[in-house]
Amino acid sequence: MCVVLGGLTLAGCSNSNVLRPDSTADATAAPAASSGSTAVRPSTVSPDAGFGFNGVVSGFPKGEVFLSGGGTFDLGTLFAKSSGGFSCLQDVLQGPLSVSINPNDPGPCLTGQGVRWDTARLLPSTTFKCTGAAGETLKTATTSNATVVLQGDFYRAGDANDESFTAQIIVSNEDIAPEIQGIQNLWVQGVGCGTATVNFSR
Repeated sequence: MCVVLGGLTLAGCSNSNVLRPDSTADATAAPAASSGSTAVRPSTVSPDAGFGFNGVVSGFPKGEVFLSGGGTFDLGTLFAKSSGGFSCLQDVLQGPLSVSINPNDPGPCLTGQGVRWDTARLLPSTTFKCTGAAGETLKTATTSNATVVLQGDFYRAGDANDESFTAQIIVSNEDIAPEIQGIQNLWVQGVGCGTATVNFSR
């Protein structure tokens, strides 16, 4: 049975229980460390969760990004299966989306570029800023049954299965930066925070 959240059908619909997929092939290898992230296997098990979202993030000096999607994850096994669409609404000139890792598709993500993203791995937690300003307090987001921290791969048109960028994503049911006006429940590394329509399900 498929789970539909906010109009999004979550991955794993071929499984009778999408919130505890049988396969944990994506989670058997320990995740590689990345800047600002905690990439060690946790000692406690989080509930399985499914999620769906769409929203726009900004806040760093240059760039604005639309992101949508959904999927399932299980912190206990570090399983994550999620994906969606993305588009750079303004040129991103700092952070991971400004430096292509694809030699066949160099350069930053420019206005109008971007097709899709998918999950490289689930992260137990990460530190983040919404604006990148020196005076902004460094915050921490932790994967739970209401928040998911992901390392995502981002693709532009023509990339096929060779991503152009890899960056961290936070999606949450909660305000992850209460000191900033408005609700901040979506974050993309090097771009900033924003308000998203978000649904989580056990």
